[in-house]
Amino acid sequence: MRTILIVEDTDYCRDALEVALMDVDGIELHTVSTAEAALEHLSGNDVCAIVTDLHLASRPNTPASMDGFGLIEAVRSHTSLAAMPILVISGDTDPATPGRLAGLGADAFFPKPYSPSAVRHKLEQLIHASFPKS
Repeated sequence: MRTILIVEDTDYCRDALEVALMDVDGIELHTVSTAEAALEHLSGNDVCAIVTDLHLASRPNTPASMDGFGLIEAVRSHTSLAAMPILVISGDTDPATPGRLAGLGADAFFPKPYSPSAVRHKLEQLIHASFPKS
């Protein structure tokens, strides 16, 4: 079964995304709280889409942590993951953020507060475009 990977370091935001996405047909959810953990999970699992925050807490005992921008860059740099749908949800208010995300290859940006149904709809649309039913 394919998995949607949720990358969110705040418990209540992660829980809200899980509730919004838990009934997507044929999909399991997996959550992590750091970009590094997301990359580890991607290396050995059948992930069909990523939903990530931009500003992620650092992993304990690490000198530097990767944020959501770095995660998108890392995913897009792997040939096997380059077409994977990536949705970004963030409270980032920088007006340059949407353009920067588009330039990195993110498929959608939802500023907080966001509509869970809009996120789900866009995610289902992207997954079905990437993995059409036979």
